[in-house]
Amino acid sequence: MAAWDIQPQGVQGQLKVVGTHAEDLGNALNTLLTDMKDAAQAAGTAVPGSQATVAPYGPVVPQKTPSWLAQKATGPVAAALSEYATRRQKDFKAMADRCQAAVLGAAKATNEYVEGDLEAAKNAQNAARAVRVDALKDFGGKKK
Repeated sequence: MAAWDIQPQGVQGQLKVVGTHAEDLGNALNTLLTDMKDAAQAAGTAVPGSQATVAPYGPVVPQKTPSWLAQKATGPVAAALSEYATRRQKDFKAMADRCQAAVLGAAKATNEYVEGDLEAAKNAQNAARAVRVDALKDFGGKKK
């Protein structure tokens, strides 16, 4: 019969470590998507006339930002970053799902192990109670 040596407290400690790393991964993915969005907005566009205009005698800082300058431009870089994020969305979700499944699976397996130990102990106690001590009195001993 195989013998297992699982320490539930040790498993719990490791699950906390894995959970922390999974949270770090989630934060990194969110930061990546935010940075990609910012990069897409900063990349500008290839549409003629989308750059800030320059006055004939040098740059002029307008008192109020013109509405056309405040609009976020969408150009080829933004489109490429958007396409990349869209195509990788399934991969990002799969990473999160795998982390969650691994943690939940390990926790469930450990709980089942503990339940199995408790059931085995209960069965051993019931078996010990079922033994008739008076029937064993003459078994293997010397008769007087």
